[in-house]
Order: sequence, then C-alpha cells, then structure tokens
Amino acid sequence: MRVLISCESSGTVREAFRKLGHDAWSCDILPADDDSPYHYTGDCINVIKQGWDLIIGHPPCTALAVSGNSTYAYGMPKHQKRLDAIKWTEDLWNLMCANATYVCMENPVGVLSTQSNIKTKPQYIQPYQFGHAESKKTGLWLHNLPKLKDSNNVKNEFDSLPKAQQQRLHYLPPSPDRWKIRSKTYQGIADAMANQWGV
Repeated sequence: MRVLISCESSGTVREAFRKLGHDAWSCDILPADDDSPYHYTGDCINVIKQGWDLIIGHPPCTALAVSGNSTYAYGMPKHQKRLDAIKWTEDLWNLMCANATYVCMENPVGVLSTQSNIKTKPQYIQPYQFGHAESKKTGLWLHNLPKLKDSNNVKNEFDSLPKAQQQRLHYLPPSPDRWKIRSKTYQGIADAMANQWGV
C-alpha cells in the first residue's frame, strides 16, 4: 500500500506503516527528525497530487484548536487567520479525498466540526485507548476508513494518576519546541493506525 503521512516530520506514523512493509512516506515543510530518505521536505500539496492508497493528514492546528480561542475567536485580533485556516483545511480535505482511496485527517478539538464545510463528523480518540495514560482528545475525520478501535485501553491507570500526569502535554513548560512535542502522534495511536488500516 502506498501511504502518505502529510504534515509529519517526526516519522512516527510513517515508520509504523513501513514496519509492516508498506511504501510509506511523510511530508512536511520541516525536514525529517530521523533523517529518513522516505520524507519529502516542502509543500504537501504537490505530493498529495501524486495519488496514494492512504493519506493521513495532520494539518496545522494552532488557529483551529479551542485552546486558541482567546486569540482566534470571533472579535479577537487574529480571527481572520482562523477563517483562513478553516478554508485551507477544507481545501486540503477535499484534495486528499480526491487523490487517495482512504483518508484520515487528524486535528485536536476545535472549530472544524462546527465552523467548516466538511460534512464528515470526526471520531474522537484519547491516548489512553492506545496504551498511553494521558489525555489529548483528538478528532479523526475519516473517508472510506473504519473507526479506529482501542488497542490497549489503560483508562483505569489513567484515572489513578494526578492531573499533572494525565495532562502532561498541557503542563509542558514554555520552550521553543513545545508545539512540536505537543503535536507528535503517540506511538500507540500510530501502531493502531498501521495495524488496522494498513490492509
């Protein structure tokens, strides 16, 4: 299966698919963190147009997430950037669906499900459904794909932890790469995608 992981520099999802023998590539404006030769550095649009069996897209979420409402909501200084981000993501979704048989678009809880023209409703998942005792509610917009099933639900362990551990990403201290750490796909989720969708 030819697989493209769009807007990914970590290689986490790409390598989960490659381990199962798929011809998987990643693409991002940043170079690959692991220096992989299976990574396109640059704009994802032209790469998507090459045609794929499966595309998993991770469009930028800063202006779309509810965590940015104080900056990007209606009446706020950067509201136009949110509107532009919604339109760009709608176009990306349509482009991915036109160039792949199967599509998953990932984004945190935000405005796409309520303010965009994307008709598909997202499936919401949590890391603790896939072996990570942490919280990061994330939406998956799916085209011709089944919902992702729990692979290792550790909700009981999650419930026993203090809030700072449950929400580790939320409590990360400020740093130049905080955004990158927060956006990386959990290994358990990447493995579940490869095992369940890589058929």
